[in-house]
Amino acid sequence: MKTNRLRTAVVALVISVIGGWASASAFAAELTVYKTPWCGCCSGWTDHMQANGFSVTTKEVEDLDAIKRMAGVPEPLQSCHTAVVDGYVIEGHVPAEDVARLLSERPDAKGLSVPGMPIGSPGMEGGTPEGYDVMLFGPGGSAEVYARH
Repeated sequence: MKTNRLRTAVVALVISVIGGWASASAFAAELTVYKTPWCGCCSGWTDHMQANGFSVTTKEVEDLDAIKRMAGVPEPLQSCHTAVVDGYVIEGHVPAEDVARLLSERPDAKGLSVPGMPIGSPGMEGGTPEGYDVMLFGPGGSAEVYARH
């Protein structure tokens, strides 16, 4: 009887460790961020993503318009930086938890956006936080609320 309890405890421990590895690997995604050299809030967002387990490569460009057009970010959803991760576009100050959820759920979409630069979003800390929506957008400009913060 003690042997069965011990065996059950060991199996539970192994499953929890493997589950932890699986969760951690979801956050080890390689994120490429396109930003201007002078944008401090973009650097704050990349710090937020790294602190949440994402591997981040930053590419500084003078003009992001061409990147946004190539990535298919609709103009009303644009923000100050554009990132790509595992086939998705991440526009603006999207929280790491929403990017992780996107990569886990894998919806048929182009990506996520936080339009503008709302106070209180990752990289835009300071001041009185504003409520903001994270938008899931598809090809052709369709968009729906994915998360509210």
